[in-house]
Formats: sequence, C-alpha cells, structure tokens
Amino acid sequence: MAVPKCKVSKARRDSRRSANSKLSASGLVKCSNPDCNEMVKPHCVCKKCGFYGGKKVLSVKENA
Repeated sequence: MAVPKCKVSKARRDSRRSANSKLSASGLVKCSNPDCNEMVKPHCVCKKCGFYGGKKVLSVKENA
C-alpha cells in the first residue's frame, strides 16, 4: 500500500483542492431553428421548439 513520504503542507493541499473551482460552465449557443432564437446548451435539443442540428427531433407541447 502507498504511504506518503512527507507531510503535505496546507497550501499545497488547498491549491490542489481549489483546482476544481476554476472549471467554467459550458457556454450557451443559439438554437439551430432560425425562428426560435432561444439560447441552449451545446449538443442539446432546444426545449422550446425541439430542434437539434437544424432538424425537428422532438414534438413540443404548447403550454396554455
């Protein structure tokens, strides 16, 4: 079993742990439907109109 050779300082430990906080969220892109103009996550179907890659892939119900 691996055993640490030396004590890891608090600064080194904390800098390693803080590396995950520097990750940024993925940006938003415009929907591929020219009539929609909704901002969606990349590589995801638009929840408003159901378009993905310029084609309608989902039928979306209209909320009254």
